[in-house]
Amino acid sequence: MSDMRIAVTGSTGLIGTALVRSLRSDGHEVVRLVRRPPRAADEVEWDPERGYVDTAGLMGCDGMVHLAAAGIGDRYWTAAYKRKLRDSRVLGTATVAEALASMDNPPRVLLSGSAIGFYGDTGDRTVDESAPPGDGFLAGLCVDWEEAAAPAQEAGIRTAFARTGLVVSGEGGAWGRRIIPLFRLGLGGRLGDGSQYWSLVALRDEVAALRHILQTEELSGPVNCTAPEPATNRDVTAAMGRALRRPTALAVPAPALRLGLGGLSEELLGSKRVLPRRLLETGFSFAYPTMDAAVRSALT
Repeated sequence: MSDMRIAVTGSTGLIGTALVRSLRSDGHEVVRLVRRPPRAADEVEWDPERGYVDTAGLMGCDGMVHLAAAGIGDRYWTAAYKRKLRDSRVLGTATVAEALASMDNPPRVLLSGSAIGFYGDTGDRTVDESAPPGDGFLAGLCVDWEEAAAPAQEAGIRTAFARTGLVVSGEGGAWGRRIIPLFRLGLGGRLGDGSQYWSLVALRDEVAALRHILQTEELSGPVNCTAPEPATNRDVTAAMGRALRRPTALAVPAPALRLGLGGLSEELLGSKRVLPRRLLETGFSFAYPTMDAAVRSALT
């Protein structure tokens, strides 16, 4: 990639902030979509609730990365918050896709966020991008989320979906705000029996993977953004204890987790053993391919 102009929604989130920083450090121009009148030359207004995007500000963009969405783990899953989770993804993606489709010279690629929640609970079974959707709220949400990008696909824009796993970072997100502080206090432990698989990705690998998808013409449709070696929650817990030199004897029983977190608990107790087949087939190399490496990356 050289001399690219890339538009980004969700530029203030964990992944968006890191992606914008990475692109700009390599000399690329970034246009940030904001939900208010622009205050800087690099800002373009959009309003997903009204279905509005100032497409004039997107002229000359080579690609768009759409990451804006309400946080899955930010709140208890009340009926109202589940509506917010859905609307922020489906309405936002539809707004972006329809805006790009309306342009005479749209960006060549739309890279839209998605999640490995698409696969539901996979148990011990490994899955890649060829697997069908699973069951449950998040699986259905991911299906609708990706289908909302249809206008861009129908307009001939290469459209890819970054099905991202649990992002490991000390900078923020669930890992930085919740998991690391608990383990630093010696309060970290396995969830349930700890046998469920977690598919992780280091933040630096997530950003590199997004950039790889942007520049790889043969990548469209779903692309799993997870490290190639999923680990059990028990193993992740042990790795965090080793890295921080803290005890990990505590455990949260499944009933207590369900009581405290409601529907979100099923995602933490469920197993997702997801492989990044398409990234690997197109030559992507992970800097932090193992769980231990990903954990260490979050602490440095």
